[in-house]
Amino acid sequence: MSAATSAARARDAAERVRDRLKLDGAPVAAIVLGSGLGGLADRLERPRRVRYGEVPGFPSATVEGHAGMLLAGRLAGREIVAMAGRFHLYEGHPARTAGFPVRVLRALGAPMLVVSNAAGGVNRTFEPGDLMVIADHANLTGMNPLEGPVEEGDLRFPDMSEPYDARLRALLHASAASRAISLREGVYAALLGPAYETPAEVRMLERLGADAVGMSTVPEVIVARALGMRVAGVSCITNMAAGIAREPLSHDEVLATTRRVARVFEDLIEEFVGRLDG
Repeated sequence: MSAATSAARARDAAERVRDRLKLDGAPVAAIVLGSGLGGLADRLERPRRVRYGEVPGFPSATVEGHAGMLLAGRLAGREIVAMAGRFHLYEGHPARTAGFPVRVLRALGAPMLVVSNAAGGVNRTFEPGDLMVIADHANLTGMNPLEGPVEEGDLRFPDMSEPYDARLRALLHASAASRAISLREGVYAALLGPAYETPAEVRMLERLGADAVGMSTVPEVIVARALGMRVAGVSCITNMAAGIAREPLSHDEVLATTRRVARVFEDLIEEFVGRLDG
């Protein structure tokens, strides 16, 4: 994807899918659904769907647990747009491609971004099945989606002192309390993948202050902040990381855990969306 045309391509993609999605005004939020967490789409009222292959600039999703659909509909009575699946750096996509869908979501009118992911637990007090509000992240991928010529509408040096909005984090906690959902909060470390981390790498992450580790999310958040979008994030702790877990890690375990906690995650996000301003 040409760096100089990402903003224009995002506007073009948004215009091409706007009629297909039949958006009823600007959506209150855009939601990115991570591995195994796409079941939230089943809660949408008046759902409309477009396959990624039909969205200009979108590759096809290749990872199990990612449906590869751009969605619109009403959740808790509010209009939203959502991505059922995302694009990962480990699939060979440039960082700009991994962050490009956020430009399209913003061009569709979404003022804020809600990201979710499946993550390994680094904090030893966590357990598989926990939900963690992302308070901060560490980009250890070695890549940044803003590298290259500055895009129209972007900040050249976006402030990342609060990548995950404090008021939205508080709203997530309030939403959880109203549904009797227990939440953790912590730092998400993003690595390139696709291999899981070694025990030595996990010990390093512990010393760096990470609470969870995964292979996604950060490119999307960086682009959102460059565009001035507010961001909230939730990690589903699907397994304990290598050296903490007693068993070998597998993607099957990730999907099994997300299936087990899917209803709780969906309850949380539905309550959160219902409480949003706008």
